[in-house]
Amino acid sequence: MGETGHMTRRLRPMLASVAAVTSLLAGSPAALAGEIPHIAEKDGRHALMVDGAPFLMLGAQANNSSSWPAALPEVWPAMKAMHVNMLEIPVGWEQVEPVEGQFDFAIVDTLLEQARAHDVRLVLLWFATWKNTNPQYTPRWVKLDNDRFPRMRKPDGTLHYALSPHGEETLKADARAFSRLMRHLAEVDPENTVIMVQVENEPGSYGLARDHSREADALFAGQVPAALRKRTGKGAGTWRDLYGRDAELYFQTWHLARYIDTVAAAGKAEKALPMYANAALTGSPFEWQDPNTYASGGPANTVVDVYKAAAPNLDLVAPDIYTTEHARYLGFLDKYDRKDNALFVPETGHARDYARFFFEAMGRGAIGWSPFGIDRLRYLPSYPVTSKLNDEALVPFSANYALFENMDRLWARLAFAGKTWGAAEPEDPEQGHEQVLALGKYAAKISYGRGDWGMSEAKGNDWPKGGVAIAEIAPDEYLVTGHFARVDFAMAYPKSANLILDRVEQGHYDEKGQWIFERVWNGDQVDWGLNFTAANQVLHVRLSSYPIR
Repeated sequence: MGETGHMTRRLRPMLASVAAVTSLLAGSPAALAGEIPHIAEKDGRHALMVDGAPFLMLGAQANNSSSWPAALPEVWPAMKAMHVNMLEIPVGWEQVEPVEGQFDFAIVDTLLEQARAHDVRLVLLWFATWKNTNPQYTPRWVKLDNDRFPRMRKPDGTLHYALSPHGEETLKADARAFSRLMRHLAEVDPENTVIMVQVENEPGSYGLARDHSREADALFAGQVPAALRKRTGKGAGTWRDLYGRDAELYFQTWHLARYIDTVAAAGKAEKALPMYANAALTGSPFEWQDPNTYASGGPANTVVDVYKAAAPNLDLVAPDIYTTEHARYLGFLDKYDRKDNALFVPETGHARDYARFFFEAMGRGAIGWSPFGIDRLRYLPSYPVTSKLNDEALVPFSANYALFENMDRLWARLAFAGKTWGAAEPEDPEQGHEQVLALGKYAAKISYGRGDWGMSEAKGNDWPKGGVAIAEIAPDEYLVTGHFARVDFAMAYPKSANLILDRVEQGHYDEKGQWIFERVWNGDQVDWGLNFTAANQVLHVRLSSYPIR
């Protein structure tokens, strides 16, 4: 038998273990194709099920004004450069119902046709009553009629810019339009090109914690609903009695979440796709903030429990994270990474310092992650996006997605099984340049800025760009990947045994999700840890041990 035959025999044990994991977790996707996507939950972990199997959204969100036929040719090249499998793109209420009662879903049909041609799934963003708290995406017959579709009122009785969550006619009209959109999807998208829908966009109100209309004031003086009292462990009482300084925040959030839930329910009655609401966050996940200073009423990190009580038709609430501070970014992930809430980051910045947090999200089992403003239609420089978005600017993100491009399904299955870990490089020297991931009987030390050779001190990279993702694919076997970081495996309890790298394979996954072996790492490639650079490298690592004595 030649060298090829010996190689095949040596590879078989690792490949067999991968095949076993894939078979065990995959189910029968082909048999379930056409099944409506949904969020699955098991032991507090979550998966977005698409075509009968877990699906990891490697996403990007286009700019707000890019969902027009003339703009779309500048969207798809950026999606290709990013290696995405999902595009988030708006559908505005004003686009589909410019005249009351007259619906036009031509833009939806265009999006479906072009997404299928580019083999990309869609998450539609319903920009309606609230878009960044503003009513600008409502049809003009809504936003120009303050009597029928009331705005919030300030304490002095003057009008606020945001539409009121107590406007019955507004709710009826929004819910009707959204239900028609979902009915159209049920009719024209049986293959589920659209896998999820966002209901409204960063809802709430800036500069005013709650509506002060006569109707709102009467409700605020009344009793807190039982569902919220149960969720927050409170007895009977008024909003002020039960929630003190957060009374107006909780009141506004409850009524706005009930409004969104009603819209979501109307849509789900037509096609029950997963639905979520996204949040404009507070300045910090660690400190209290006056609700007059952020989007009061939206699903911010301060009121996730209120949304869980008020909006059962939302499958999850999700954070739009625009901070590159390591501690704050992870703190916001903590607020939404809950047993009762699938972790999904539908918006994050596309400045280069954001890219490393992809690995942290992947390690936590996020169902998706998506930088904002990804297309070739840059028109104004604005924080927190770069003023010149081109392929070079996208490299940190596209490189990450390229690592996961053909292993997205496998990763989603392993995450659903609770077998994933991740790390992102801190930018603060006081946090150090090393982290340890506990993998059960093993541990993985992640270090940044050590170079490719030797045991030099970890000094951090020239800018915070390092990240690592690890998944257990079988007992003692791990899938390891990342950029600009070193991984050193060790026994979790060093006195129990001596660790040895049994085998380190570099390879990649093909379009069918099968592992393709390329070479074995040994010698210089493993003596100084597993060093990940700018190169796209995916490793299968098999660990073993031998006695101390």
